[in-house]
Amino acid sequence: MHVATAGGGTGTLTPGAAGVRVQPTESPGESPASTPTESGTASPGAAPVGPGCGSLPQSGPGSPSDLAGQPVGTALSQVPQLSTLARAVDKADLKDTLDSTEDITVFAPVDKAFEKIPKETIDRVLKDKQTLQELLKYHIVKKRLSPADLANGNFTSVQGGKIITSGSGQDFKVNDAKVLCGNIQTKNATVYMIDSVLKPSG
Repeated sequence: MHVATAGGGTGTLTPGAAGVRVQPTESPGESPASTPTESGTASPGAAPVGPGCGSLPQSGPGSPSDLAGQPVGTALSQVPQLSTLARAVDKADLKDTLDSTEDITVFAPVDKAFEKIPKETIDRVLKDKQTLQELLKYHIVKKRLSPADLANGNFTSVQGGKIITSGSGQDFKVNDAKVLCGNIQTKNATVYMIDSVLKPSG
């Protein structure tokens, strides 16, 4: 199946003994951002951005005001659209790490992003803790990123792979994934909900 890869292309997700691999496919047109941006801080209290923000509850559990007071590992489980990601974080034993790590950004694939992957592949990855951890760590950057930082960004994930971002206004991309709703503040992280699962091209 196809997943979003660094550099704005796509690749084929292939599980194996060594973990999940991606075989890049050519994607004409776009080229990676030429100027790396390794610094950035989110604006406290800034409003979420993106075409899908209307799907978030306006109050109560899962609302931006509710998430702002919770560490990110806990907050993910409060958002209905992120139930698969929250389950993956639990299976990878990363929840406590996410809750205790300060100032990070999490690119969070929504449930429909995981539905693009064959069920047998998802089930296999969920049972392989090391592969699952590597996959999830690629979705984390060790700093809070604002929408302005994503306009022309080149970041290194916790996993070590590069993440390319672009966009403006209400429309942003992370590799080849679209941001549905981002700049969601939690107690220790900034979250961007995305429509595809990210995977390094290398």
